[in-house]
Amino acid sequence: MAEIIQKDGTWTFDGDALRLTPGRDKNVGLLRRTLGELVLPLQALAGISLEQGKKSGRLKLRLRDGADPLLHATGGRLTEPHDPYQLIVDSDRYGVAEYFTEEVRTALLLDQVPSDPVTEYLLPGPSVPLSVSAGDGTVSFDGERVRLEWNWKTEDAKAAAGTRTLAMADLTGVEWQPAVGLENGHLRFSVRHSPTKAPAKYDPNSVELWGFRKDPLMALVAAAVQARLPHPSAPADDHPRELEAAPRPLTAPAPAEDDHDALLRRLRELGELHRSGVLTDEEFTLAKQAVLKRL
Repeated sequence: MAEIIQKDGTWTFDGDALRLTPGRDKNVGLLRRTLGELVLPLQALAGISLEQGKKSGRLKLRLRDGADPLLHATGGRLTEPHDPYQLIVDSDRYGVAEYFTEEVRTALLLDQVPSDPVTEYLLPGPSVPLSVSAGDGTVSFDGERVRLEWNWKTEDAKAAAGTRTLAMADLTGVEWQPAVGLENGHLRFSVRHSPTKAPAKYDPNSVELWGFRKDPLMALVAAAVQARLPHPSAPADDHPRELEAAPRPLTAPAPAEDDHDALLRRLRELGELHRSGVLTDEEFTLAKQAVLKRL
């Protein structure tokens, strides 16, 4: 057995599977802490690497394409604090990390594990039921139905439709997109026979995300739903014809507007969120400074 223990987490390898346990350090992302311990079968792994720096390095796992519904749903957009397949390693533990790396590589070689894509998920995805509140709504998923509830920050036209309940049988896809810069993110559910080009702000099947602390948790909902959808690389016969024919919703490009006006609007939104208690003083200060730099 090989094991490496760090503040960032503990990785253990018994020859057949890797056990990834997140640490309790404050730098460990909320998504990793909420997801908890992962058991990764060796057959799901395509490779492992160690990147060394002067003060610290990183162990990185590379999974076979299609093995993990979380990676598929997030499209590789998880940042370092939330990525469960990275481990920060202190420089004085490089020897242990190198040994761990060699043990995993040797097992991959001896078991002749291929690195090509798979046609079924090898990880189960996050456990359900799940409920996450972020952005302009709350999403709950019990394994069979998705429930979307809106809050006071939801656009009026969208909130007017009321609470939404989407059955798994009606879903053809799910996508999580984090907020980047001034561009808001979203958790979007693609519903059969209901294509839309509306931005998430107006789409009743989407939650708009603004880049705050709990946004990454919406990726767990996306992964839990993705795990119950047909695998994207499965043979065509495994996909119903109507599923293949259903167009995937697209997010319309944001209308062109003056950058200065957009920044001022963002400041107003941040002020409202701070006054309502959604943002702490520290979060508000950091967000406001980021916008003021752009001005």
